[in-house]
Amino acid sequence: MPKQILHIGIDDTDSPKGMCTTFLAYKIINRLKKENVDFLDFPNLVRFNPNIPWKTRGNGAVGLKISTTNPKKIKNLVKQYVKQYSDVKNGANPGIVFCQDENIPEEFYKLSSDAMWKLIHRNYAKKILSKNNLDFFYLGNGQGLVGATSIIGYNFEDQTYELLSYRKPSQFGKKRILDKSKVKQMQEQTYPNTFNSFDSTKNKILLMPHGPDPVFYGVRGENSKTLISASKMIQPKEKLDGYLIFKSNQGTGDHLKNEIDVNNFLPYTSGILNGIVNSKPIVTKGGHVFFRIIVQNKRIHCAVYKPTRITNVAKELIVGDVIKVGGGIRKATRTLPRILNREFIQILKLEKKTKFVNPLCIKCKKRMKSKGKNQGFQCVRCKNTSSHKTSKLVPRSIKKQLYIPDVSAHRHLTKPVQRMKQKHKTEKFKPNSKWISNY
Repeated sequence: MPKQILHIGIDDTDSPKGMCTTFLAYKIINRLKKENVDFLDFPNLVRFNPNIPWKTRGNGAVGLKISTTNPKKIKNLVKQYVKQYSDVKNGANPGIVFCQDENIPEEFYKLSSDAMWKLIHRNYAKKILSKNNLDFFYLGNGQGLVGATSIIGYNFEDQTYELLSYRKPSQFGKKRILDKSKVKQMQEQTYPNTFNSFDSTKNKILLMPHGPDPVFYGVRGENSKTLISASKMIQPKEKLDGYLIFKSNQGTGDHLKNEIDVNNFLPYTSGILNGIVNSKPIVTKGGHVFFRIIVQNKRIHCAVYKPTRITNVAKELIVGDVIKVGGGIRKATRTLPRILNREFIQILKLEKKTKFVNPLCIKCKKRMKSKGKNQGFQCVRCKNTSSHKTSKLVPRSIKKQLYIPDVSAHRHLTKPVQRMKQKHKTEKFKPNSKWISNY
């Protein structure tokens, strides 16, 4: 019997209390390796709109592309694993989608693109699946069907890779321990082919999660070979279960390519705006910065939060500055309107900043002194007078450039500086390479 291509999308199997959809993929792949299955690509890990309020951690879905002579058996195996491992009792709403064809329905591509920046209702995903007569399965309310459908239709315009190492079940929930010096050294030796592993400014490990999920650490980079080498440099003392390498959209800025519609300024939408600053920035007691921009005659409220470390830029903005901003729209509260929480600021044009100073004596080239309130100014040396202060240009402390958050404040999708001008080449998948390993 000839082999058939089978796309598998899985999402929302985890909860804040445990589990991880990537770990479920690791378990499923290890099981499928015992079947007559060919893997046609790296497992995919795609992060969708990070501003969705009910996401667990990174709003990531997992996708597999395989060929098999027995699609029915594979589907049943995947369903069994999702039923067994999903953390439904703590709020997971898993969804699985199967697309048994090389030709993916056109609606999947549109849904995937939309899911990157806006809110998608699960019933819309169900409608598309039913219309195309596709096999799908869900538990709970089926919210996971959105990500499971979207990942099958996702188009990689740019990609990175992540090696995720997994703990043994006996270690779940226990404190993770890594040697900072080894992680720092690994980053230095593998730069620029890995990113966001260590924050040298804060002397802080970034590649290690802190929750009860099965992941011990994750190394992100540009190719699988570098990730395998980098992982060997970390040398954890804990005995791990194994690792799996994913192709991903992490570090691509994928969610900030859409231009936000200011006439339809919906909560949880992600995207970019070009506007003119029209209010003096306000710095709160906690160090956050709020201001407004004008876009198409609409006033848009913006917020920059202290942990991003770009508040020092935001507070130096003045009325008239032309900027490009990217971020997500926060839902309005009783006291605040809908606000664009900003992930980056790009200054396109700086307004001239002036201040009023005592006039300069033309003869003596010295600043005049005030004669008293509303009495004008006089030179103490030659007695020359002037009635008004004069304006003087003040150097700006910010420049026409892109400002992104401190590395510790990066989201999964934030594009690091080292990737800004990089042309990435897709890595050809080699089924016999070490893309998965069991220790």
